[in-house]
Amino acid sequence: MDFTFTEEQQMLRAAARDFLDRSVPLERVTALADGDPGWDPGSWQQVSALGWLGLSVPTARAGAGMTFVEEAVVLEETGRGLYPGPYFSTVALAQPLLAAAESAAGTDLLTQVLGGSRTATVATLPGVTSAGDVLSGTSRHVPDLGIVDDVLVVVQGATGPGVWHVDLRAHPNVVRRTSTMDTTRRLGDLVLDDTPAVALLDPGVAAGALHIARLRGLAGLACEAVGVAQRCLVISADYAKERQQFGRPIGSYQGVSHRIANIYVALEMARSLAYWAAWSVSVDDPQAAAACSAAKAAGSEAAVLAAESAIQAMGGIGFTWDHPLHRFYKRAQWITAYDGHPREHRAALAVSLLDA
Repeated sequence: MDFTFTEEQQMLRAAARDFLDRSVPLERVTALADGDPGWDPGSWQQVSALGWLGLSVPTARAGAGMTFVEEAVVLEETGRGLYPGPYFSTVALAQPLLAAAESAAGTDLLTQVLGGSRTATVATLPGVTSAGDVLSGTSRHVPDLGIVDDVLVVVQGATGPGVWHVDLRAHPNVVRRTSTMDTTRRLGDLVLDDTPAVALLDPGVAAGALHIARLRGLAGLACEAVGVAQRCLVISADYAKERQQFGRPIGSYQGVSHRIANIYVALEMARSLAYWAAWSVSVDDPQAAAACSAAKAAGSEAAVLAAESAIQAMGGIGFTWDHPLHRFYKRAQWITAYDGHPREHRAALAVSLLDA
């Protein structure tokens, strides 16, 4: 099995890194994250123009024949650059549901999302209830809720989950609370009170699409975590080479060099698992669920370790608010908490292995 990236995939990575470094450098990410609305909506049209939307959606004009691996490459770079836009929520979570809805109900919402004119996220909570063409209930900690145009609400019915569409542009009375530790990816509580909604997927169709969306979410966050850990490694290693103490670079002292070496070891393990998960999702491999759980657990732990070790290696400067390391640490903590902590995924893996 060859996990080497193709020349086209390497070019995609280089283009993504160049765009993020030029258009949304860390200094601008900081300014956006500390203000409102928290991101630059104009950057979304640039993302669309670069062809990052719909890379693995068969109906996309540009990108036909590409796979989730290409999206994983971009997700890794958005983690490295802490891109504050709704790329993860729109592409990894919402697009597979919209693709299924386009086939089942003929909605054109996917076309608008692929064209860059709309963004979306997914809210999931069994407590959300439906009655006719309205929804009532609360879904908490929805990623990017405060900046997207649409939310796909997973409604748990008697025969299984269904998916409903709530247009946040048309119904601004929906309460979107945005209070979160990681201001580069703001969470919100979706509060629905007889809010008009459109049924997109019946339980018979929704289950399969939701399973795909969950796998894409886990694998995508594993790749984001790799990007976070990689950036922390570079920041700390560069600092250790330049910072002098007692006439020597601090990287020559074991107390510093061992921390950075630990980042590298954890990062490489997480990288291998993240790429395996992305490949498994792209080819619908039977081991995709196990691969995604393993990658999410390893990736999130590696990102947290990388951020903590980098902060320690950099000493006092690493603890300051002005330095970007705390933002990588907060993104790593959010990745860890989303859709199951590492111990939960390891427990699921243990069950699957013991039952096999």
